[in-house]
Amino acid sequence: MEARKSSRIAILGGTGAQGGGLALRLARAGHEVVIGSRDAERAQAAAARIGERVGTRVAGAGNRDAAAAADIVILTVPYASQRATIDDVQAELQGKILVDATVPLVPPKVSTVQLPNEDSAVAAIQASLGKSVRVVSAFQNVSAEHLADVDHAIDCDVLVCGDEADACARVIALCADIGLRGLHAGPIRNSVAAEALTSLLIAINRRYKVPGGAGIRITGIPPG
Repeated sequence: MEARKSSRIAILGGTGAQGGGLALRLARAGHEVVIGSRDAERAQAAAARIGERVGTRVAGAGNRDAAAAADIVILTVPYASQRATIDDVQAELQGKILVDATVPLVPPKVSTVQLPNEDSAVAAIQASLGKSVRVVSAFQNVSAEHLADVDHAIDCDVLVCGDEADACARVIALCADIGLRGLHAGPIRNSVAAEALTSLLIAINRRYKVPGGAGIRITGIPPG
């Protein structure tokens, strides 16, 4: 699939399953991808593996260098690492779009909704960073296993929440680039619904043994 317009995208947490799957699909779509990690060597090794799979160069770097090199930063770290990672790269995020895929899962009860005191983990990051960083919530409900299978069409919509329409539109375009339908689901506060929904999907996966993981579809909206 050919991207509408190439962007420079850093994926912090790109050595993990979800971040790696997004990196695979974004690189395959023609975007310049940088894998970010606390360990730069680990990021470079992951980037090399992804680059071999898609036949294009993918870079790897420490989180700060990755964020500094990008126009759009995607955060795919576990909830326990969300705030520390953001604090570490706050200077590099200024003036950019931060796509936060964080889900407040609290092991071992990951199939039970456990929201933080701020209700939305992503909205709390927007409040912390202020308006100089345009935070968009997305990708919480997309299976990492499906993302990693780049030749597989994913039967899933992406709920995109944010306070700035232009930033949300750019993320929705990225969704289209990797074969997903992104839907503007309202302001960043609405991210709480997508974050909670992940625990429901985990419970459904366990109960019904869904191959690869369940997703969501919003009905009533015509294709395109």
